[in-house]
Amino acid sequence: MTQSGQEPPDSGRGIPDESGNSGASSELRTTGRRRRKRRSGSGAKGSPVTQNGVAAASFEGKGQNPTLAVSGSISTSHDNQARPSTDGEDSASTQKRRRKRRRGRAKSQTEQASGTHQQQHALNPHSSSQPQPGAEGVTSPKGKKAARRRGRKRWQARNNQGVEQQAVSGNRASNVTSQNVSGPTEESLKPQSRQRSEAKSDNWATSATGEFQNPKRPQGYRPKAPHGQNSSPLYAALDLGTNNCRLLIARPEERGFRVVDAYSRIVRLGEGVDSQKRLSDAAMDRAIEALANCHRKLSDRGVARSRLIATEACRAAENGSEFIDRVKTETGLALEVVNRETEARLAVAGCASLVDHEADGVILFDIGGGSSEIVWLDLRNRCGARGYALTRFIRSWISLPVGVVNLAERHGGVHVTPDIFEAMVEDAADHLAAFNLANNLTEAIASGRVHMLGTSGTVTTLAGVHLGLKRYDRRRVDGTWLDDSDVSRMIDELRDMPYEARMENPCIGADRADLVLAGCAILEAIRRRWTCPRLRVADRGLREGILTELMAADGVWARRRSRSRFDRGRQGNRA
Repeated sequence: MTQSGQEPPDSGRGIPDESGNSGASSELRTTGRRRRKRRSGSGAKGSPVTQNGVAAASFEGKGQNPTLAVSGSISTSHDNQARPSTDGEDSASTQKRRRKRRRGRAKSQTEQASGTHQQQHALNPHSSSQPQPGAEGVTSPKGKKAARRRGRKRWQARNNQGVEQQAVSGNRASNVTSQNVSGPTEESLKPQSRQRSEAKSDNWATSATGEFQNPKRPQGYRPKAPHGQNSSPLYAALDLGTNNCRLLIARPEERGFRVVDAYSRIVRLGEGVDSQKRLSDAAMDRAIEALANCHRKLSDRGVARSRLIATEACRAAENGSEFIDRVKTETGLALEVVNRETEARLAVAGCASLVDHEADGVILFDIGGGSSEIVWLDLRNRCGARGYALTRFIRSWISLPVGVVNLAERHGGVHVTPDIFEAMVEDAADHLAAFNLANNLTEAIASGRVHMLGTSGTVTTLAGVHLGLKRYDRRRVDGTWLDDSDVSRMIDELRDMPYEARMENPCIGADRADLVLAGCAILEAIRRRWTCPRLRVADRGLREGILTELMAADGVWARRRSRSRFDRGRQGNRA
């Protein structure tokens, strides 16, 4: 029975007693007598308690057990709580009622549930309405609901704190429950002693070293992976070239992989190698600083498998092996110096997804800092092969010992006149004469179903200038098609552009302003030797090839395909 704060009218509300007789007259007399006693302050101890002015119990005779007059539902937690009167009560009566309310609240913790009390009273109407001493404490349904809600809030707060603790690297806070997660919650408003006791009992388990371990979960609990994440391991590929140091961290997916983190810095490791045949101290210091950053990223990400390669600069330098040992000592990274054939194969593996499905052949070139690789893919009998499988169709390849760094050092890259540009083109063209099966490639190009595929900073720069980008955007550049006339126009535009204008161009910048024309000269030598109607730009290369080979060797895509076929079979069986 709830309290409304208003007394109902005394007339017209006869409450039947247990015997079925109307108790209206008895109720009026009892209510009036009780009011007079409250006004005088001499109410008898143990007088019946009223709710909303209606008698809760009436006595049928002296010396008999009280008989409850039931009206609606009875809540035993309020049996001993007298409603405060507003009709001129004195201080003594007020204090007396306060003491009775306190005793009633203490006793309510040991009373039985209201439903159980009503059933027992219905079976034995002459028994006492008070619960037996020592009965197990109960709570009303509304209190139980509130307790469950508080429990859920506490569990959510501890769970959120556990996720934050796992995400933070380094030292963790010793008192996890003292943190407020997303504002002041009910958990944060508890006394610290209670927080510590709850955290010690059911929040976190600690190891012998004092570090936090995973939080304890209920039996059968299966946490859901965050959106966009899965349990696949991370792979990493590092390419230390003559000009750049690049790192790529990715996670395999159903078709390909998703890049998790990337790093790129121009270090110019091969600076001076063409003339001195040695790596300079300044160049090695720049490279080691960049490699140290890569090592931190690998450690923070928890990479499972990786391959770290070094290319032409370390191959051509006399102190290349000494540099590799120094990198191992100072950064902990073990670099692998790959040969030119491996470099060409990795370039194909990284760019194979951009090959036209209808093409009969592809001339793939990678213009690097110290060397340039050219690969002929003969796809006339590929039988629908795509992606990484195209590496089986390498017909021939060549590695030119010229790149943007050593070619610019020999001819100059700051102020390039048309004569200097032609000299660089002839320097690169002299090395193309040694390319095997050149005549067969020319015959294949005559069919009209062969296109070029370029992967280097040179072709990405040309594509960015062609698209008129105010800021370089890989998503727009990667996969862009350029006609042969567009390539010629872009090369002429860059050749006529002064050095200061090249520096200010957002797609070139100060780091490439003195190297871009050397790359254009190598590209022009390739185009003059083999003319193709179309060129596709690839902002990818060795790193993507390394990741593709690592994941293919581990069979991650084979397992996913077999699992998807198994799932489709199960769905068909269900149907």
